Amino acid sequence: MEIYGTLGPACADAAVLEAMFRAGMTGLRLNLSHGTLEESRPLLEKMRAAADAVGVRPALLIDLQGPELRVGETGLPLTLVPGEAVSLARIPLPQAVREALCPESELLLDDGKLLLRVCEGDKALVLRGGTLFPRKSVAVPDVSPNLPALTEMDHRNLSRARAFGVTGVMQSFVRGREDLLEVKKAKKDHGCKDSRLYAKIESYVGVSSLSDWIDLPDVLVIARGDLGNAFPLWEVPAIQKSVAAKAKAAGKPFLVVTQMLASMERSPVPTRAEVSDVFNAVLDGASALMLTGETAAGRYPAEAMTYFCKTIRQAQIWMSAEGGSEWIILK
Repeated sequence: MEIYGTLGPACADAAVLEAMFRAGMTGLRLNLSHGTLEESRPLLEKMRAAADAVGVRPALLIDLQGPELRVGETGLPLTLVPGEAVSLARIPLPQAVREALCPESELLLDDGKLLLRVCEGDKALVLRGGTLFPRKSVAVPDVSPNLPALTEMDHRNLSRARAFGVTGVMQSFVRGREDLLEVKKAKKDHGCKDSRLYAKIESYVGVSSLSDWIDLPDVLVIARGDLGNAFPLWEVPAIQKSVAAKAKAAGKPFLVVTQMLASMERSPVPTRAEVSDVFNAVLDGASALMLTGETAAGRYPAEAMTYFCKTIRQAQIWMSAEGGSEWIILK
């Protein structure tokens, strides 16, 4: 089982990273929607030092921006108050999003934490409020803007991937075969063709076209954050189960990610429901699991990784004990 955390300010300390590796973490993800490999060099050096101290050879996954939409930075942070109308001119939206909006369109911001409904003119009603920070995600349900599979920054990062020891490349918002073929070509052109290709399933078109491209990536990624923007939340568990079944039928490894221990961004202990979610992802046959905000921006990154790894190990023990017929306590 591969166990990943996500690099970020919360774990930007060699001692914290070392504790995460000692807990059982096997690799880390670096989100390159916000910067470059070169800019992340100090953090990656700490990761290597911590891994060496524990005797681990860590995997390093880079998460490309791809055809992902994010707000800009001008005028942010911005407080959006529920029930109030806000001018869309105050929100630095990508042009592709502005062109897709029409009256009654819903606008999801920051993985759906904030929700607006477009009114007539330049206004939008805040249905679910909060503070909007720079570079947070943007989604318009049922709309898939025509964007290239890779950005210029993605190409720059791929050109440096081998030098930084990248072992896996995660392509965001996979829409079909063309996206993955373009990434495969770019990996070859940039000298990192041996790194594994992870295809993130996080949109309606990605789910609906899965059978057409499931043969191309090395690993499927069930990315529940943006799936929760593309579908009603109560449908996401069924999609997770469906993708897992298709992956197993095709002999394709899959990774489950997003909000696995989300409460631990603020709490030193996870909820019972979160622990059950992790346990059941293992039982569903996942070959890898990943924490994101819990380790990148949470208050308790090492504790989160400890609970994560212990839960995964307990699930593996349960599965190996006569198909779970005996309950064995993890010591």
